[in-house]
Amino acid sequence: MAAERVMRGPGPGPAGAGLAGTAVLPVRGLAVLALALALAGCGSATVTHAATVTHAATVTHVASDTHAATPHTVDPAAAAIPAALVRESRPIGHGPAFDPAATGPVLGACRPALGRRVGVHVEVFGANRVVLVAAGIGVRPPLRWSAGRITRAGCFGALVTLEPTGVVLVAPGARLTVSDLFRSWGQPLSADRLASFQGRVRVYVGGRPRAGPAAAVPLRPHAEIVLEVGPYVPPHSSYNFPPGS
Repeated sequence: MAAERVMRGPGPGPAGAGLAGTAVLPVRGLAVLALALALAGCGSATVTHAATVTHAATVTHVASDTHAATPHTVDPAAAAIPAALVRESRPIGHGPAFDPAATGPVLGACRPALGRRVGVHVEVFGANRVVLVAAGIGVRPPLRWSAGRITRAGCFGALVTLEPTGVVLVAPGARLTVSDLFRSWGQPLSADRLASFQGRVRVYVGGRPRAGPAAAVPLRPHAEIVLEVGPYVPPHSSYNFPPGS
């Protein structure tokens, strides 16, 4: 996996951003945000992720000529990006710790059809980097994929993820928590452990700190839940869910 900046294209994303985000990688930033980060001197803005990027995109630096008498031209789209989005942007981490596979059990009855679902959005950060919430939590093979998304499975449990966007689809009426998500994901979660990362685990719901164990946070319809270990990452307060979730 190679991803130097997190981007979005057409599709759902954090609410209030003014631009919609993707089923590509709805974690941090927008398509033009990569350019803004480049302007800020944040390094390469090339984005590729074989499993999920449906439209590879390369954003080049706008070079400032330190010897020129006239200022360089700034792309109006980059200049219009809210400063809050620039502060919130984080790259996806490199290595398996930042892309842990789904290895846990299916929770509840495993049914042949997905059926009606309600969406919850969960973001995970370790060491100031994005940790992808895996696609394939709560499903069983055979799986059919299209553009990085599971479109068919042998059966679907009470909570599932179909793409690595952080959107968790929960069966209506299921009383599930973040602990259930991590159990079905096959990743550890405690007061001082978040997947492969150790340290005090912080949790935010709707952009606000939540007291108590992260594991106990309920997966309520359209909740925006952010879990972090390491440096503080400004949490999103809401998420624009796809139609039907």
